Amino acid sequence: MIKINNVTKKYGEFTAVNNLSLTVSDAEFLVVLGPSGCGKSTLLRLINKMIPRDSGDIEVDGENIDDLKGEDLRKTIGYVIQSIGLFPHMDVKRNIATVPRLLKWTEEKISQRVDEMLDLVGLDPNQYKDKKPFQLSGGEAQRIGVARAIASDPDILLMDEPFGAVDPINRLRLQKEFRKIQRKLKKTVVFVTHDIDEALLLSDRICIMNQGEIVQLDTPERIVLNPKNDFVKNFFKGEGILTILSRKPAVDYAEPRILDEEPLDENATLREVLTLMLTTGIDKVSLVNGSISWDHILKIAGSDQV
Repeated sequence: MIKINNVTKKYGEFTAVNNLSLTVSDAEFLVVLGPSGCGKSTLLRLINKMIPRDSGDIEVDGENIDDLKGEDLRKTIGYVIQSIGLFPHMDVKRNIATVPRLLKWTEEKISQRVDEMLDLVGLDPNQYKDKKPFQLSGGEAQRIGVARAIASDPDILLMDEPFGAVDPINRLRLQKEFRKIQRKLKKTVVFVTHDIDEALLLSDRICIMNQGEIVQLDTPERIVLNPKNDFVKNFFKGEGILTILSRKPAVDYAEPRILDEEPLDENATLREVLTLMLTTGIDKVSLVNGSISWDHILKIAGSDQV
C-alpha cells in the first residue's frame, strides 16, 4: 500500500529523515514511535506530499506520488492531527462532508454518509450534526476529526498524535474504539505518537525512529521482549509488558480446567485477569472457556506467547 524507498528530507543542515526505507502493508496498523524531533511527523507529511523530499521515492497504492497532484493525492488519504483542525465556522455535518463535497458527491449521499460516520464513532447524528466545534468536548471533537478523515472512504489514514490533547480516560476509550473501527474497515493506518502505551496498544507493528532513521521495526511483542539495542531498551525503560497483556484476550490462553466461579466477560484481557488476581489474592480466574492460573499468566508474560 505504501512504499518508501531511500527517502531523505533536510531542512538546511538538519536532516529530518535520513535515507529511510519502509513498506506498510494493506490494512496494517503501523505506529511510528520516537522522541521529539526524530522525524515522525515529517514522514507523514512526505507521504501525503505536503512537503517535498530531497531524494528517494514514495509509492501509494502502486503509484509514484510524483505522478499525482498533491491535492488529488490528499483527497484519497485521510489525515488526522492533534489539533483536530475542524473548521470553526462549519457545523459538524459540513466538517465531515468536506472531502465528499470536493469529490462532488450528491447531497443525499453526503447526508447518509455523515450519519453513518457519526454512528461509527459513537455519536448520535441527530444530536451532533448541527453543532459547531466550540460546542464539542475535546473527545467529541477528536471523534469528529476521525469521522471526517474516513468519510470519503480512503484506504489510507495518516494520524499525527490524534489523541494527544484528550484527557487520559477519554483517550484510552478513543484508542480502543478507533482500533475496533480500523479492524472493521480494514484501513491502512500510519499513526505517529511519542506515547509508548498508545503504540503498544494499537499497533500491528511499531517503527521506532531516532535522528531521522529507523532503529527497530517489529511487532510490539518482539520489541518489548527483544529490544534491538540500548536505545530501544532505554526508550521502553523495561516497561511495556502490562500493555502487551492488554492486547491479548484471556480466552485465547485459557486452560481447560473449569472452575465453579462466575466467569469473566469473554472480552477480558490478560491484563484484566492479572489485575483481578493482584487485587483479590486469588490464583485462578474462571473464563467462559476454562480458566487461567497465576503461574500460567506469569509464564505467558515472560515468553514468546505474548
